[in-house]
Amino acid sequence: MWNWKEPSEEKESSYVKSSKPDQPSSGSPLHDANSEQRRKPMGQTAIIGQSIHIKGELTGNEDLTIEGTIEGKIDLKEHHLTIGQHGTIKADLHAKTITILGEVFGNAVAEEKVEIKETGKLRGDILSPRIAIADGAHFKGSVDMERTPAQLKEKSLREESLPPRPSTPRVTVPV
Repeated sequence: MWNWKEPSEEKESSYVKSSKPDQPSSGSPLHDANSEQRRKPMGQTAIIGQSIHIKGELTGNEDLTIEGTIEGKIDLKEHHLTIGQHGTIKADLHAKTITILGEVFGNAVAEEKVEIKETGKLRGDILSPRIAIADGAHFKGSVDMERTPAQLKEKSLREESLPPRPSTPRVTVPV
């Protein structure tokens, strides 16, 4: 209820002094204690709203949900990409996993999985080891479910670690 601090004390406490002695503190919000944390992905999902329209290349290091319109290229190779129900995309998509609830005109390349939900529409090719197309979804294009080199290597390592299978004798039945 009562503010016991003087106004000058509040200003000083809201900014962090420079940790390097030879650099003076500017006292600006850019030197805020949280500025370092904002530069690093925090495991949250970024959202592009319905009123946003982007033309060009979109890259990032965090999960992304798009409700707006994007034309160009989207590259989130290590993260999850969701095209929301209001999203309209005219771009090639590259992500770890892709979930489509809106419209996409372009190719979808995923390291793990491409999923088209009931309200989703995709006109383009899919390149992913796993796909899921819900009943009612629209899809026009081709599907290539070839595994990535990393997955092939993992599979061969698993097969090498398994004990050899015993051979089963063949039985021939006269016809």
